[in-house]
Amino acid sequence: MDLRELYQDVIIDHNKNPRNFGRPETCDHEAKGNNPLCGDKVTVYVTVVDNVIEIVQFEARGCAISVASASMMTEMIKGKPLAEARAMFDDFRDVVTRKSDVGPDDLERLDKLAALIGVREFPMRVKCATLPWHTMSAALDQSDDPVTTE
Repeated sequence: MDLRELYQDVIIDHNKNPRNFGRPETCDHEAKGNNPLCGDKVTVYVTVVDNVIEIVQFEARGCAISVASASMMTEMIKGKPLAEARAMFDDFRDVVTRKSDVGPDDLERLDKLAALIGVREFPMRVKCATLPWHTMSAALDQSDDPVTTE
């Protein structure tokens, strides 16, 4: 199995069996995101205790990339300090939008998110992959403005 197939399997698994899917009983941060071009919709729910993400869940309707990205995001940021979660978003966004090559350090830093690196070749798919992250960021900022990719 080559790396591309492995990455595809990871995306398919997270799409079919999303982690942390659903609305929690309570949360103190929430935001809605929308990609009007492809119809992806995501809501991210976060509970923060002592500057640490204690609970993070999501509801989504959309493509496999968007759902898988949201699922991986929740696994990666749960239990992390806010600054670390924001830094993960910055790293992820940087790697999937930059024109230069992706190196081994990038792949190691991104961990599971490396499965989504292939979206770099398709700018419209970058929006699908980053929508949950922009929505999480808006939730942490307690922004009332809906997140949109346009």
